[in-house]
Amino acid sequence: MPSLRDIRGRIRSVQNTRKITKAYQVVAATKLRRAQQAVQTARPYADKMLEVLATTSALATEYRHPFLQRREGNRAVVILVTTDKGLCGAINVNAIRAANRHLLDNQLKGRWVTIGKKGRDFLARFGRDIIADASELGDYPAFAAILPAITVALQEYEKGEADTVLLVFEKWITTLRQEPTVRTLLPIEIPKRQPEGQGAAQPSTTSDYIYEPSAEEVLDALLPRYVETQVYQAVLENKASEWSARMIAMQNATEAAGELIDSLTLFMNKVRQAMITTELMEIVSGAEALRSSGS
Repeated sequence: MPSLRDIRGRIRSVQNTRKITKAYQVVAATKLRRAQQAVQTARPYADKMLEVLATTSALATEYRHPFLQRREGNRAVVILVTTDKGLCGAINVNAIRAANRHLLDNQLKGRWVTIGKKGRDFLARFGRDIIADASELGDYPAFAAILPAITVALQEYEKGEADTVLLVFEKWITTLRQEPTVRTLLPIEIPKRQPEGQGAAQPSTTSDYIYEPSAEEVLDALLPRYVETQVYQAVLENKASEWSARMIAMQNATEAAGELIDSLTLFMNKVRQAMITTELMEIVSGAEALRSSGS
């Protein structure tokens, strides 16, 4: 049985751990609010760009940009978005599993562009082909920091070295819910414009635009920007998912530490009671022995 000193030391250790997890929980909750604002601010921009693309492609019906053309083949470049740090639950594992499952189900051979240290380290450990990486992005990722990695993926597709480009990330739904998402970036599938009042899905618009110099040239400029915007949106979504998962994980850790402290305190009281009982028994036995010897 452990000594009373050992149990008290264990309780102090768990109490210190609970203070740390509680502090992490507070920090994650604070940064989550800013990450949510970034996600909600970026979503209208991405939706509007998709609307403009739909309008432009409807005018340039005879023009086929390489990013819009489907290819037959099984070569894929996977842009995998993960976190740089741990203590955020299973969101990185879920994203990697979703990517591997998609590759297996569609019989694709993947090369990888990693955004985030956790995904890069995992793939490197298993000898996967990583062609570009953007890590150590900080708490508030900048677009310029991930642009070189996106450019590598686009160049692979333009050179004909890949038949599709996939984007894998954790989509932020709510604080308690994040979903691993696999999205096809290239070839781009632009929804057709639908007349208003027919229950059309987004994007739909009643506006008509005049393009200068031409719709084809505007489409040439917009398509790469659209892909880059989708990746940056995914990074923001993944960052919000990270803080949500970390806050919940630290909350669970704090509660578990509290339960362990209660359990150890109860055990300490039992040990202390047993020690007191043993000492009383020894005192009574000694007194009885002295009485017996005196008589």
